[in-house]
Amino acid sequence: MTQETQQSLTPTPDVTPSTTSLRRLAERRTWPRSFADRLTAPLPGVKALARFAREGAVRPDRSCLEEIPQLPFAPGPLPRTDADTVAVTWVGHASWVLRIGGLTVLTDPVWSRKILGTPARVTPAGVAWDALPPVDAVVISHNHYDHLDAPTLKRLPRETPVFVPAGLGRWFRRRRFVCVTELDWWEAAELRGVRFDFVPAHHWSKRGLTDTCRTLWGGWVLTDPHGQKVYFAGDTGYGHWFEQIGARHRGIDLALLPIGAYEPRWWLRDVHCDPEEAVRAMDDLGARRMAPMHWATFLLSAEPVLEPLHRVRAAWRAAGRARADLWDLAVGASQVIERTADERTADGLSPG
Repeated sequence: MTQETQQSLTPTPDVTPSTTSLRRLAERRTWPRSFADRLTAPLPGVKALARFAREGAVRPDRSCLEEIPQLPFAPGPLPRTDADTVAVTWVGHASWVLRIGGLTVLTDPVWSRKILGTPARVTPAGVAWDALPPVDAVVISHNHYDHLDAPTLKRLPRETPVFVPAGLGRWFRRRRFVCVTELDWWEAAELRGVRFDFVPAHHWSKRGLTDTCRTLWGGWVLTDPHGQKVYFAGDTGYGHWFEQIGARHRGIDLALLPIGAYEPRWWLRDVHCDPEEAVRAMDDLGARRMAPMHWATFLLSAEPVLEPLHRVRAAWRAAGRARADLWDLAVGASQVIERTADERTADGLSPG
């Protein structure tokens, strides 16, 4: 599907964060029955399903499984942070502990060893649940089981603020969460000075037999009071949304981008980036740093286990980007963005 076709299927309003009014936290809203009109590529039909049944591989070749012990796993203590610090810790897959604006935010938290329809995780969660500080908020990208994990969410206090795609609030309210904020694409809400913008993705949603595209999907841009921005892409294929996100959210300091679960390519191209596409997306976004995710945790597709890491590093070099700006973290590792003395002074703060 061409970019022009994608854009014709999904018209976007001409808005910027500065002109977007904030939605109220925990606002009750009415949504359409289906979001299928937001798809930017058709879901697989009968012919594609038949081809997949005939030739599709869903796991790496057995010879590649010997690479599992080589997967990067380096759990460590969470870094100390303050309201001026942005820090990320990779728990595994699409789960991050994000410290921003003094908040601790979890993205797509999955601490379970096994999820429905998938072999057990090949690396443990990089942060022990008991080692987490109090969780101030959770963001969810979409409702697939590897991103929305009921056993993990059950561990949270029901007062925890949760930010979710349109239509997904009912799932949380049934589980007695009391501060659930549902957003449509290009909408935003704010919690204690940190802005949560929901942005589009090339993906889809489904959790049961009859709920295909009944809830929306997307990513999140979190902005602290000083303007530092972190983009969490969730699950997405490559396409025109990256450029539009970058145009509306200029100066992204860190992009958390998926690089795994991409083979066979004919089957997964529309919904999962490969490593080269993730690096290409950095130019579209205008982002400074990238932290790869969505690999090294669950074996969801057929590429060799370590291939995403090798390919993203090669693509990064080929793009001529600074090696220090590729945060190819091990599961459990952390990285910190500290504001410079000049930035602190500009805000009237002590440079120390």
